[in-house]
Amino acid sequence: MTAAGAPGLRPTIVEALADFTCATDFSKLPPEVVAESKRVLLDSIGCGLAGKDQLKGIVGIELASLSHGARDDATVIGSSESSSVFGAAFANSELISALDFDAILAPGHVAPVVIPVALASGESAAASGKEVLTAIAIGHEISCRIAYAMDGLRDVESGKVLQRPVVGYSCIVFGAAATSTKLMNLPPGPTASAIGIVGSIAPVHSHGAWSAHTPSTTVKYMVGGAFAQTALTAAYMGKFGHRGDREMLDDTEFGFPRFIGTSRWDHRSITRGLGVEWLFPKAQTYKPYPHCRVLHGLIDTLVLLVEEHDLKPDEIQEIRSWGEGWHRQPTWLNTNIEHVVDAQNSMSHGLALAAHRIPPSKRWQDQQVVFDSSVMGLMTRVVTKIHPSYTGYLNEYPANRPARIEIDARGTMFAAERMFPKGTPSIDPSTTMSTEELVAKFRTNADGELPDAAVDAIVATVLDLQEVPDVRDLTRLLRP
Repeated sequence: MTAAGAPGLRPTIVEALADFTCATDFSKLPPEVVAESKRVLLDSIGCGLAGKDQLKGIVGIELASLSHGARDDATVIGSSESSSVFGAAFANSELISALDFDAILAPGHVAPVVIPVALASGESAAASGKEVLTAIAIGHEISCRIAYAMDGLRDVESGKVLQRPVVGYSCIVFGAAATSTKLMNLPPGPTASAIGIVGSIAPVHSHGAWSAHTPSTTVKYMVGGAFAQTALTAAYMGKFGHRGDREMLDDTEFGFPRFIGTSRWDHRSITRGLGVEWLFPKAQTYKPYPHCRVLHGLIDTLVLLVEEHDLKPDEIQEIRSWGEGWHRQPTWLNTNIEHVVDAQNSMSHGLALAAHRIPPSKRWQDQQVVFDSSVMGLMTRVVTKIHPSYTGYLNEYPANRPARIEIDARGTMFAAERMFPKGTPSIDPSTTMSTEELVAKFRTNADGELPDAAVDAIVATVLDLQEVPDVRDLTRLLRP
């Protein structure tokens, strides 16, 4: 029996997603889906380990300590203490997103919600590695498919990038709820209820307010931990018998598209080729720098020039940059750095810091580095502008992020330009981060947080996770 009930009934979108969730097992995952699920898992764990000393990570762990339950069998990344499924999912989400170093997938930051739910639910169920990888793949696929139906941050219309009044990442909870129900082994009916319920309790789209107001909130564009707990709440409610709204994603007058504020709803993109064509592996982006993705192409270009010509910060009279068009809002234009979180998004600060050639790592968020007098001084000599061909390039190829840098130093102007930032799947194979590069990033993030032997074991276990009979063989390695 499918979620739609009697044969012949046309399923709603919620029911179609439930049927996809229940019907998909590891044997149906293409090799590239398995590989990408492992890659995003490893990258996320590394980001979580590196986020321990950041405000989001510290508070996440503190809140996990308040979330004990009858069964405290879920691991908090990098912590010796266990918590409940809800507590660990909250903490791990905040840890993974603390440095803004985590993977990017439409609608934005999917991994910090789906991965913590998969780890906590999988650990609680003593799920196999195959089952956890399947749940991770399902969560990412559903999240990005719903995102493709909605307004996006980089939508272009009539040659202009649209500044939507309401944008955000709320739809990730649908994918994360499916991740949890999959690991609970729920049948189609309760799974559909959980997916319908999560639409009713989804967080609001607050990204617009975060972009427009400075100093920006330290919780940033979303509280990933609250998203993860929302997904878990819906999954358990479905399991325990609550009935969800199965028309939630079909109804454009009263359903999710209306109350989440999207002006575009291409519902066909959600179910088109579902279970046959996997979209997320081709779109998953990884961050080589702990900074907002909008700046990465510019950082790539700047670092190229600084290293090629051995430019010293005190030799630089001015840095001029031309980049993406949608970022011309207070959060990215901010030069008043009061907290390290401000530095994660300030374009001027990010370019000034990158010019100091500090290897990208958690050090970029170190107080002494962020507020270093040389970095703060160079920040005042950074000019940011919109790339004149930005919208044209974006219309031509969605992954385009044109970046141009000019540096005045030693009486000379040094210039370079590139199209795709490192970490982006594109028509240029060199921009995709290889598994070897992601392993190196993981090792950098894990350095000093776990013994070398544990780091080696985590890499080996994740990259061979389909052979692991119990995911707890992995999660026990995440404790110091």
